[in-house]
Amino acid sequence: MVTGEDIAAFMGRSDDAETIALADQSLPIITAMARAYTRGQGFQDGEPNEELAAVITTATARLVANPTQLQYKQSTGPFSESFQTSFKGWILAETFILNRYRKRAL
Repeated sequence: MVTGEDIAAFMGRSDDAETIALADQSLPIITAMARAYTRGQGFQDGEPNEELAAVITTATARLVANPTQLQYKQSTGPFSESFQTSFKGWILAETFILNRYRKRAL
């Protein structure tokens, strides 16, 4: 089972309570999307297998990294940070894994 702590650790923020809380909120969304995409294949008793858990982890990390899902730039003194991307769906590597479980018409 993927947890908010797993996502925060993957992001290198295992001690950040805010990241863990945001990951806990985002996990059900990404998990539901993965379950819908695969039509439930690769899930046993509601839990994803190891491959799908990896997809859920990486996709949730992208969602958590930019919770506003907007492009923006932050500056503090001489330092700046820019967020140009947001969660726009599955990346190619995730799609390859998800497609292994997706039922398709012949």
